[in-house]
Amino acid sequence: MTDEKHPSAGAKAYDAIKAMILDGRLKPSASYLETELADQIRVSRTPVREAALRLEREGLVVVRPRRGMQVLPVSTADMAEIYQLLTVLEPLAAELAARRGLSEAELEAMERATQKMQDALVDGDLVSWAEADDMFHALLVQASGNRRLVEATGRYRTQVHRARMATLTMRPCPSSSTEDHRAVLHCLRSGDAEGARKIHAAHRAAAGELLIALLAKHSLDNL
Repeated sequence: MTDEKHPSAGAKAYDAIKAMILDGRLKPSASYLETELADQIRVSRTPVREAALRLEREGLVVVRPRRGMQVLPVSTADMAEIYQLLTVLEPLAAELAARRGLSEAELEAMERATQKMQDALVDGDLVSWAEADDMFHALLVQASGNRRLVEATGRYRTQVHRARMATLTMRPCPSSSTEDHRAVLHCLRSGDAEGARKIHAAHRAAAGELLIALLAKHSLDNL
């Protein structure tokens, strides 16, 4: 096979394996050999190995020599710790973004993500809602202009997305998320750094409380 030389092979393997982890096709605590994953994705072992190392840096798997890749479980306690961090770091990103002043392109990208969330709720498409919500948070942190803040929050946001996908049908309609995002956007447009920080801190805290409560209520402690 020659896909090692193809520039998209590694990205294809990464996207495919990550999707299988997020939707539960690759089970928590289970181990998978490079060869079996390569066969499923239809690439060779090298892109799979590269993807596994990237996913390890994100905290989704651990790579064990000669034993393949093990999917790491996420517990309720993990989520509590992760939200303690995100409830501090993401509001800081919102504050920094408001202080630096955003371009119209940056604001429009967040507007589009928020509108996609709203449209998805109208359509009853919770998966698309969750994906658009995750995009908004990623764009907000990127808008901070702080590269280390982007790196620090990225791996944790992925784990939150994984837990949220498992609880999508258990939660009430998340219409308040769209309202919170629009309020943050208003602050970003007006340069209200303190308002952006406070609104987003309350938003992240409420989201964390709901997710942790759902995980505990439904005994989902090995995602």
